[in-house]
Amino acid sequence: MPARTPLSFKAPLVAVVDDDEAVREALSELLLVLGLACQTFDRVDAFMAEYVPDRFDCLITDVSMPGRSGLELQERLRELGSPMPVIIITADTSPSTRGRALSAGAFACLTKPVNDDVLFHHLQSALNRAGSSCEDERQDTPSDE
Repeated sequence: MPARTPLSFKAPLVAVVDDDEAVREALSELLLVLGLACQTFDRVDAFMAEYVPDRFDCLITDVSMPGRSGLELQERLRELGSPMPVIIITADTSPSTRGRALSAGAFACLTKPVNDDVLFHHLQSALNRAGSSCEDERQDTPSDE
């Protein structure tokens, strides 16, 4: 009888794209505390240079960054057919930004500074649903609440 090897657990890998180093570091530390693996990027082009389908389990991205915005990143991923849940974080509280993010399929659109508990709630929901049909089960009205 062959020896049984213990099942290995692979922590979900979350990509964080934000040009603000302090935000990247804070999110990275939070994700690590939550038992999630994290890879950070300072801009959209850096993320896309390392993007491979199914590599990341979730993406957290800022809206306003030099070069391409987080909304443009989200739209590009959808064009590529990525089902990866995207959580948008932004200091922009305009309804048009939130509407654009959600209509493009964002799992949630959260306002900076992001409450850790709120982010964790949305992240946990996104990761739980990532294995199923993300498009069918996406929240209708994600919010900061």
